[in-house]
Amino acid sequence: MTSTQDGPEQAPVRATSAQIAQIKQRAAILSVMATLLLTGAKIVGAILSGSLALLTDALQGLVDIGSTLFTWFAVRASDKPADDEHHYGHGKVEAVAALVETAILFALAGAILWEAGNRLWTGLIEHVEVTPLVIGVMLLSMTVDAIRWRSLTKVAKETGSEALAAEATHFSTDFVGSALVLAGLIGVWYGVPRADTIAAFAIAAFTALSAFRLGRRTLDTLLDTAPEGVSERLREVARAVPGVVSINWLKVRPTGGRVHGEIGINVSRTLPLDRVVAIKDALSAALRKVEHDAEITITTDPVQVDDETALERVLLISLKLKIPVHHVTVYTIGERLSVSLDMEVDARLPLGEAHEIATRLETAIRAEFGGETEVETHIEPMDTGAPAGHNAAWETVEDIGKALAGEATKLSGPIHDIHSVRVRQTANGLVVNYHCRVDPALDVAAVHAAVDAIERAVRIARPQVCRLVSHAEPAVLGGTN
Repeated sequence: MTSTQDGPEQAPVRATSAQIAQIKQRAAILSVMATLLLTGAKIVGAILSGSLALLTDALQGLVDIGSTLFTWFAVRASDKPADDEHHYGHGKVEAVAALVETAILFALAGAILWEAGNRLWTGLIEHVEVTPLVIGVMLLSMTVDAIRWRSLTKVAKETGSEALAAEATHFSTDFVGSALVLAGLIGVWYGVPRADTIAAFAIAAFTALSAFRLGRRTLDTLLDTAPEGVSERLREVARAVPGVVSINWLKVRPTGGRVHGEIGINVSRTLPLDRVVAIKDALSAALRKVEHDAEITITTDPVQVDDETALERVLLISLKLKIPVHHVTVYTIGERLSVSLDMEVDARLPLGEAHEIATRLETAIRAEFGGETEVETHIEPMDTGAPAGHNAAWETVEDIGKALAGEATKLSGPIHDIHSVRVRQTANGLVVNYHCRVDPALDVAAVHAAVDAIERAVRIARPQVCRLVSHAEPAVLGGTN
C-alpha cells in the first residue's frame, strides 16, 4: 500500500499483525465455503456418471471439508499472542495443521490406489457415462481449484502462513486431480474403458508426491531447521554494522511464518553502556531490513580488541572498580610497563581505607598487564558534597581577569583573548572559570602546557585562588573573534 498524495514517493506500509491475522482468516473461511460447493457438485456428477475417478475426487472433497475447517481453526489459534505457557506464541499450530494435511493426503492416495488396484485385479470395468453435466462439473472444479491455489499461495507468501501454504498445496493436487479425471472421462468417451481407472492411479501418484513435499517442508519447521540462506544473509549484514567486532553465534528457526532466533556479537570492552545499546539498536534495524518479520534476540559480549591501548585498559579497570582516576601515565622501562595515576577518594575517608582501595586498583592493573608491572597511585581527596558558594565581588573578578591576561602576554604563548571570566567564593578559596582562544592547528598537549603555565603564575601571585578551570576555543583565523 503506497500513498496517493502528491510529493516524493513513500515506502510501502507494512501490514500489522492484526491485519495479517485478518487476511489469513478470511482466506481460510473462503476456502471452506468453496470446498463445500465443489464437493456437492462432484458427488452429484459421480452419481450421475458412475466414474471412479470422479467419485475419488468427490471423496477427496469430503476430506477437504475437514482439512479446510481444521486449517481455519489452526490459523485462528496461531494468531494468539504469547502467554505464560507459550513464550514464543502459538505459531507452530500452523505447522501441526500442515502435518495433518500431509497425513490426509497420504491416506487419500492410499485409498485411491487400493480401489483402483482392486478394480484392475478383479477385472471389473464400471460403466462410466460421460455427459455434458459431468464435463461442466469438472471444468467448474478446475476453475475454482485454480483460483484457490493461486490466491492461497499468494496469501501464504504475504503472511508466511504454513497452514495456508499446506492448503494451497492441497488444492494444487485437487486441480491436477480434476484435470486427470477429465482426461479419464475423455478417454472413456473415445472408447478406452480403463481410462477412468488409470486416471485414478495417476491422481493417487500425484497426491502422494504432493504429500511428500509438504511433509518434508512441515517437518523442517517442526524440527527448527534453519530457513535456507537466512543465516548467511543475517551474518553478512551483522558484520557490516559499525561496532560489531565479530559474531559468536547465530541461531534461527521458523515459527508461524516468522523467523525467530538469537545472535551473539562481540563488542569492544572499553565502550560505554549507551554506545553498546546504540550498536544493538543499529544491528536490530539492519536485521529487520533483511528479514522484515524476524524476531532476533541480540546478546553482546565485551572483548579486548587488537587496537586497544594500555591507557584504555587502565581506564576500563578503574571504571569497573568504580574508582575515579585522572592524570594516568603509561610508559615502558625496558621490558617492564610502568603505570602512574591520581586516584580520587572521599576526603573524609581514613588513610587506611583509602590505601586498601589503592591496593585493590594496583592489584587489578597488575593482573591485566602482568605481575612485573610497576603501578604507583597518588591518593587525592575528592569532595563528594556540593559546598555552597557565591559570586565574588566585581573588583575581584576584574583583578583576576587582568592577571590572567597579563600572564598570557608576559609568557608570549599561544593563549590570547581571555574572556568570560567568572570567580566564585567558596569555603576552600576562589574558583575561577574563564575562556580563551588559541590557534586551532595547535595540538592539545601544547595548548594544555600553555594554559598550565598561565594558571601556575596566577596562583603563585594570588594564593587565595584554589582552582582555575579554562576552556580553550579555536580562534577564527583571518577574522574578527
